[in-house]
Amino acid sequence: MRRLHWQDFAAFAPDLSGDERRVATVAGTAHALHDGYTDLVYIMLPLWQTEFALSYAALGLLRSVLVGAMACLQIPAGLAAERFGSGIVLALGTALAGLGFCFAGMSAGFVTLLIALLISGIGSSTQHPVASALVARAFAGPRSLKALGTYNFTGDIGKMTLPATLSLMLLAMPWRPALAILGCLGLALAVVIYVATPRYEHGDAEHAHAAASRSDRERQAYAFPVLFTIGAIDTATRMAFLLFLPFVLRNKGASEQTIGLALTLVFAGGAAGKLACTFIGARIGAVGTVWLTEGSTAIGILALFPLPLMGVLLLLPLIGIALNGTSSVLYGSVPELVPPHWRTRALSIFYTGVIGSGAISPILFGRVGDALGVWHALTFIAGFVLLTLPLSALLRGALARSERANRFL
Repeated sequence: MRRLHWQDFAAFAPDLSGDERRVATVAGTAHALHDGYTDLVYIMLPLWQTEFALSYAALGLLRSVLVGAMACLQIPAGLAAERFGSGIVLALGTALAGLGFCFAGMSAGFVTLLIALLISGIGSSTQHPVASALVARAFAGPRSLKALGTYNFTGDIGKMTLPATLSLMLLAMPWRPALAILGCLGLALAVVIYVATPRYEHGDAEHAHAAASRSDRERQAYAFPVLFTIGAIDTATRMAFLLFLPFVLRNKGASEQTIGLALTLVFAGGAAGKLACTFIGARIGAVGTVWLTEGSTAIGILALFPLPLMGVLLLLPLIGIALNGTSSVLYGSVPELVPPHWRTRALSIFYTGVIGSGAISPILFGRVGDALGVWHALTFIAGFVLLTLPLSALLRGALARSERANRFL
């Protein structure tokens, strides 16, 4: 794990300081663990259905409780980090996330399982706002874009490794001890996170920000809401596309196995896109990257219409790169557009918004699909994502001014 995080950051900062190395490792490890915990539920749903005779609605409620608690409590988690410190809040959240899966391994029925996942969701609500704010604090200025993008990528590593680990464990033991062992991993890492996380003084950020021009800050007041809107549109597009993709593939004659392969190709491309667009953004800027990725997303969606099934499968990894790559530059731009002392709060608001839009968009676009059909819905999605282009143009001046202000930080 240590080699992965250090090598990723060494690609752009071979001379990391001690605090930077510690933050990179702590934040990346926490992101991988928490995102991996969230996706473990997909492996467990069929087993829980058999064990407890659950309906599909009950299974959906289990997933919704976990993700809903994580989404709704990110702003309180950010405020708690400002009050008590990032290290203790992130460590406590990691411990709760692990404890929830320990309790899940001891569940006797649906209600206790629901409570266990609620506890885990509460704990996972701390990770995104607190860990990303730590990265933004440690890697100040333009370097934060690459650092946050690499941090964003580590979540995909967790999504791949923890479910795979659980699947292998289930070959050797029942699901209860397997979940308990993975839950204890969270408890152990919580101690490491608490010890390893650097302690930053809140007042230092306020003092550093005072050196920046007040007029520049006032002109940038509109920028964060614009970035927030772009993030919501980007995530809504991604979730809506994934809703309709299996039906597109089925209409082209794909089997269930081929649909599974296709989704894997999209997710693999998405993981690569998050890391690649981090470095693309550092070279051509956040606005240029948004135009490149969102424009490619729209073109890729429309290109699905005439292609045969094999052509669609070949195109999907590229769509995945464009579909997910934008998120890296969006997350990385948040610290550039808000005062340093407000970063944790801004990141918690941003993550709440994008997760919320991802939860709502399948419902809204599903209504469009019911009314107009799959292909018309996809056309609407391709047009919807292009709304990000004029919005991102509004950020060009604010991001340029933030680069000048960073000279004082």
